[in-house]
Amino acid sequence: MRSMKGLIGWALGALLLSAGAHAQEPIKVGFPMGISGVAASYGIPYLRGAEIAAADINAAGGVLGRKIEVIPRDTRTNADEAVRQARELILQDKVDVLIGASSSAEAAALSTIAKENEVVFATPSAKGDSLTAPQNLHPYVFRFYANTTIEGQSAALLMAKWPNVKRVATMLPDYGYGRELGTAFVAAIKKVRPDIQIVDQQWPRFGEQDFTPFIRAQMAAKPDAVLGAIFGADVIAFVKQAMPLGYFQAVDNRAIFAADSGGVETTQAIGPDFPFGIIMETCDPVIWNGTEPEAHKIFTENVKRAMNVQYGSGLAILGYNAMIGVADAIRKAGSTDPDAISKALAGLQFDTPTGKLTMDAATHETHATGFWGQMVKVPDYPFAVMSNPARVDLAAMPR
Repeated sequence: MRSMKGLIGWALGALLLSAGAHAQEPIKVGFPMGISGVAASYGIPYLRGAEIAAADINAAGGVLGRKIEVIPRDTRTNADEAVRQARELILQDKVDVLIGASSSAEAAALSTIAKENEVVFATPSAKGDSLTAPQNLHPYVFRFYANTTIEGQSAALLMAKWPNVKRVATMLPDYGYGRELGTAFVAAIKKVRPDIQIVDQQWPRFGEQDFTPFIRAQMAAKPDAVLGAIFGADVIAFVKQAMPLGYFQAVDNRAIFAADSGGVETTQAIGPDFPFGIIMETCDPVIWNGTEPEAHKIFTENVKRAMNVQYGSGLAILGYNAMIGVADAIRKAGSTDPDAISKALAGLQFDTPTGKLTMDAATHETHATGFWGQMVKVPDYPFAVMSNPARVDLAAMPR
C-alpha cells in the first residue's frame, strides 16, 4: 500500500501532467465562412488571411504557449448553413472562438448562436449596422471592419464632389447589407448635397444571374451618377453585362462601387473590359502608388507565397486582422475563457499591416474604413488598379 506522502506526490504529479497536456492543446478558432458559391472570391481570401496570421503567431511561439488552430467550415454564404456549422464547431469541435461571416445575414445568425452559447464571435468583414445596433449588441459579438454607416457616408462624401451630379441611382443587393447601405447613403447624401435627387433604386437579389433587366430599368431613369454595392461573383457578372449595354458610359463613368469590389481578385477576374475611371472601395489596395507601410510590404509578400498568387490579395487582410486582434485579446486576457476574451477585446488596440486599430469598448466596432480610389489602366498590370488609394475623412460629414 502506498504511503500518504506517496499518494500526495502521485496526485500532484498527475495534476501537473494534466495541466501540461492542457497547455499544449491548440487554441481552436472556428471559421464559418462562405468558401464556395457566389461569395467564394471573398470568403477564400478571408480564410487564407486568417491562416497566414495563425502561422505567423505560431511561428512566434503561439499564444499562452499554445498554437492557434483554424477550423474552417463552408457556410455557402447561407445563414441557415452558417448556424448549422457554428453549432457543430461549438458543440463537437469545442472551439474557443468563432471568426467568420462574409454576409450580414450570416453575421446576424452567428451573433445569435454566439450569444446563446456564450462564445466570442468576431466578423472580419460583414458590414450591416444592425449587427452591433444597441438592441442587438451583446458581450460576445465584435466587428473588425467598416459598417454600412461608415461605407454609406464615405460614398456620399465622394459623390458630393461631383458638382454636375443632380440625379443619383443605386444598384444594391436585396438583403440586409444592401438595404442598410442604401439607407445610410441616402441619409448622408441628403446632408452633404441636398440638391441631389434619388431617381432610381434597383435591388437585384444576392446571387442574381441576369442583371440586364435591372441595368435597363436604371438607365431608363437617366441618372447622372450611380452607387453600386454588388460584390463577389455578382459584381464580375454585373460589370460584364453592363459594359455592352453602355451602362457606365451613360453616366460618364461617374459610378462609385462599394463592398470592397475594387480588390485585385475582382479586377483581375473582370479583365481588360473594365469601366476605367469609376471609383471603387477595397480593404487593401495591394498595389500602392503612394507611401506603403513597411509592414504591409512584408504582409503582401507572405500572402503571395501562402496563396501562390502573383499580385497578392485585396481581401486577405481582413481575415488576418481579425485573427491578430483575437489572438492579442486572448494574450491580454491570459485565458480562453469567453468572458475574459470579451473584456480584453473591448478597448483593445492592436497593430495591423496598414496601421493600428482600436476595438471601441462601447460599440464593439473598430470603425475601420476602406480605401477608395479611381480605377485606372496602367502599363504594368493587365487589369484595373486603384489610383492614389485613400481613406475617406468622415470628419467632413455634417452631424
